[in-house]
Amino acid sequence: MEKIIFATGNEHKMVEIRMILEDLGMEILSQKEAGIKADVVEDGTSFEENALIKATEIAKVAADMPGYRNTVILADDSGLEIDYLNKEPGIYSARYMGEDTSYDIKNQTLIDRLDGVPDEQRTARFVCAIAAAFPDGSSEVVRGTMEGIIGYEIKGENGFGYDPIFFLPEYGCTSAQLSPEKKNELSHRGEGLRKMRVILEKKLESEK
Repeated sequence: MEKIIFATGNEHKMVEIRMILEDLGMEILSQKEAGIKADVVEDGTSFEENALIKATEIAKVAADMPGYRNTVILADDSGLEIDYLNKEPGIYSARYMGEDTSYDIKNQTLIDRLDGVPDEQRTARFVCAIAAAFPDGSSEVVRGTMEGIIGYEIKGENGFGYDPIFFLPEYGCTSAQLSPEKKNELSHRGEGLRKMRVILEKKLESEK
């Protein structure tokens, strides 16, 4: 394996991904940077299924492109589960209230839906499933989580998506108020990427 293509065009994600995987000795490209155009229908019923669907479909496209035949494709599916709301928005996190709806509106709506709900019932978690499709046709899926509660107001400029309402009681701040380094250490994506890194290291070792 010589390259990693991560199936996303999201630059926020790519910053986190490169911070954790950059010293593997492999070139890391986003799907956009690799020039891969594919609309994958993520119709799975779990984060893991959706991540694997995305990784395997992009791998099929990459396999037919010069220069990408010995490439591992990584893909993630992530979202927010709020226990009081029966784990909504869950796998529909990106599409909640419509993909074109701003996260300020989404976040305020979720806060409003929890109006009057006490801290102990505001439990929530970020979930990130990361799938790898390897050149030999094999695949792996891992899951990372970050536990917290839904805050009472939108706070913080460092994150994106639902970060400004995801409150971490032990740190006294939202995910969007953490430094990028601390967020990588604690985040669901960071945990998932570190688990996937172990798998990638073993694969690379077996190729020597």
